[in-house]
Amino acid sequence: MNETHITLLQPDTYIYIGWGIMFFLSLVAGVTCYFTKRRWLKWTSILPLCLLWLIFLYGAYVGVSQFEVKHMDLSFEDLPEAFDGYTIVQFSDVHTGTLTGKRMDLLKTAVDSINAQNADMVVFTGDLQNKVPSEIEPCRTLLSSIKAKDGVYSVLGNHDYTTYDDGDALEQYTNSGLREGLDEELGWTPLNNARCFIHRGDQRLVIAGMENDGDGVRFPQKGDLSSALYRVKRQDFVVLLEHDPSAWRRKILPHSHVQLTLSGHTHGGQFSLFGLSPAFLKYKEYSGLYTVANRCLYVSNGLSGVVPFRVGVPGEITVITLHKK
Repeated sequence: MNETHITLLQPDTYIYIGWGIMFFLSLVAGVTCYFTKRRWLKWTSILPLCLLWLIFLYGAYVGVSQFEVKHMDLSFEDLPEAFDGYTIVQFSDVHTGTLTGKRMDLLKTAVDSINAQNADMVVFTGDLQNKVPSEIEPCRTLLSSIKAKDGVYSVLGNHDYTTYDDGDALEQYTNSGLREGLDEELGWTPLNNARCFIHRGDQRLVIAGMENDGDGVRFPQKGDLSSALYRVKRQDFVVLLEHDPSAWRRKILPHSHVQLTLSGHTHGGQFSLFGLSPAFLKYKEYSGLYTVANRCLYVSNGLSGVVPFRVGVPGEITVITLHKK
C-alpha cells in the first residue's frame, strides 16, 4: 500500500488557529445578540460559547500539562514464577517537538516519576518526535537519564518515520537514518521487529517489538511479527511493544500467542467528557486495558501530542506489575 505524505503545522500554530476560531465564534455570537430581541436566542448564543471558551483555555493551558502515574496489576497463568512481581513502566508518545518552553516541565516530571519506580524494565511505545530528529536534541539529556534494572526498550511510532517530514527525498532519507539510530544513543534498546530474552535463573521472559503496523495509507505498515518473535517458543511469556493498537486484533491475536501487548498512538483521543472520547470513532481499543481470553492489550494515553491540547485525558506513565496466577 502507498503511504500518504501528511503535512503537519507547528504545535503552537494549532493554538493560534484555535484562538482565531474562538474569536470568530465570539464575533458571530456578538452580532446575533446585538440584532436579536429574543432573550432566549441571546442566551443560546452566549452560554455555549462560554463553555467552548472554558474548554479551549483549559485544554490548551492547563490540561496539556496534567500528568498521572497509573498502577496496574496483571495476573497470568503462564508467567514464569521467577517473574512474579516483575515491574514494567510504560511511557509513550512524547512528541518532543511539542515540548517547548514550559511544556518541557511535563517531560521532566515524567522522567522523575519513571526513575522513582525503580522498575525492572522501562518500555517506550513510539512517537518520540513530531517530524524530524532534531526536535529530540533539547530532550536528549533527560531521555538518556531513564534507567531500569533490565534496561529501557523501545519501538518506532508513525511519527518516527519520514511520513511527516517536509524535506526533499535526500533530507528525508538522512533524517530517517538519524532517527533509527537515536534510541541506541539514548542508551535504549530498539526492538524494531526484534526481541530480547530476560533471564532469571533457568527461566526467561521475552520482550519483543514490532515496527509501526498501521493501515499502510495514513500510518506506516512496517510490522513483521514473525521477525519480532524469531526463536521465541510457544511456552515463552511474551511482552510485545507495538505503537498502533489496531495491530492487536488484526495481526497479534490471530497470528501469535503473545500474552501482553503494550501500545500508544491514540493519546486517548486527547479529549474526554463523561468517559466519552472521539477516539472510539476510529479505534476499537483506544485507552486503557483490554482482554481477550486472558491475553491483554494496554493502550497508553501517552505524554504529549502534535496538538498541545488535552481535556479529561492527562498525560501518563503506567506501572505494570506482573503476577503468577
